[in-house]
Amino acid sequence: MTLNRVLISGGGTGGHIFPALSIAAAIKRRNPDAEILFVGALGRMEMEKVPAAGFEIVGLPVAGFDRKRLWRNFGVLLKLWKSMRRARKIVKDFRPDIAIGVGGYASGPTLKAAQKAGVPTLLQEQNSFPGVTNKLLAKNAKAICVAYEGTERFFPAESIVLTGNPVREALLTNKLSPAEAKQKLGFDPARPLVLVVGGSLGARTINEAMEAGLDKMLDGNTQIMWQTGRNGEETGRRAAEGRKDVKATPFITDMATAYRAADLVVSRAGACSISELQLLGKPSVLVPSPNVAEDHQRKNALALADRDAAVMVLDCDAVAQLPDTVNKLMADEAARKRLSENILKMALADSDTKIAEIAEKIVTKK
Repeated sequence: MTLNRVLISGGGTGGHIFPALSIAAAIKRRNPDAEILFVGALGRMEMEKVPAAGFEIVGLPVAGFDRKRLWRNFGVLLKLWKSMRRARKIVKDFRPDIAIGVGGYASGPTLKAAQKAGVPTLLQEQNSFPGVTNKLLAKNAKAICVAYEGTERFFPAESIVLTGNPVREALLTNKLSPAEAKQKLGFDPARPLVLVVGGSLGARTINEAMEAGLDKMLDGNTQIMWQTGRNGEETGRRAAEGRKDVKATPFITDMATAYRAADLVVSRAGACSISELQLLGKPSVLVPSPNVAEDHQRKNALALADRDAAVMVLDCDAVAQLPDTVNKLMADEAARKRLSENILKMALADSDTKIAEIAEKIVTKK
């Protein structure tokens, strides 16, 4: 049975938004006439990214709890109450066959409203350590699609399906050779390249480590493509000035080519980034962000490091250790090959299609 009316909710970060868009695209491939409505949080990045991808979105005034300044949460509770009312109306008016939640502020009120209205729900959990929203919704979900083994500690075992995380299709369809990709990006195609990415806003610690360690990392034959993020643009510009082997940019528009060019990737340990590295078989150094709920990035990184599928450098150690770690790996091709082989073994392909198929089965059973 095809899906005709699908509600997809969540967002806040690319780690939630990109899987949601991939799932929507997979549903559309299977049924071009499907109506898909996204529900996001007003003021968050999904309100721009989703329309840019060609899908309709409505926003809720929901916001996250302030764990440090508890007195501010009265306003948060008021926004949550308004969001619940708005979500109930959205579900009633749209009449979805199924509601899919990908985590993030908006998915809580939306999926809860769907469950109360008798609409079957599917959760997609990107991380090895689930977020609070998905844990609260799991009991009444028909299926929970996960990317890591061992989530029985958090979710009902009978509802769990290991699908992996959907990733952007363009990353998997790029057919350039590494040399061609380097040349396209303006680098010497014959020399190794390190790709450094810290997200759209940037990772302050990674940027500080890069600034402090550039001389050391460029002492050999290495070239560096460094995505600084918006907040690190000045740092990157200043550090890269006059260095022909470094390109620092606040944002990389063609990540598919950047990944193809990279001999080693330095990255945060967000679930989407890790899934991309797994599917592409990229040797990597992961610097998990400490500023995330439940310290889930460190747990994501450990899931790889424990399998010798990546090297982990803690955020607090990055300035001191990252340059030497990069140099050691760039000097050891066998180690990079081993990391590449091991991370590729963890990859789960066609996740978006699998999730769309599971959603169809749920609606058929209903």
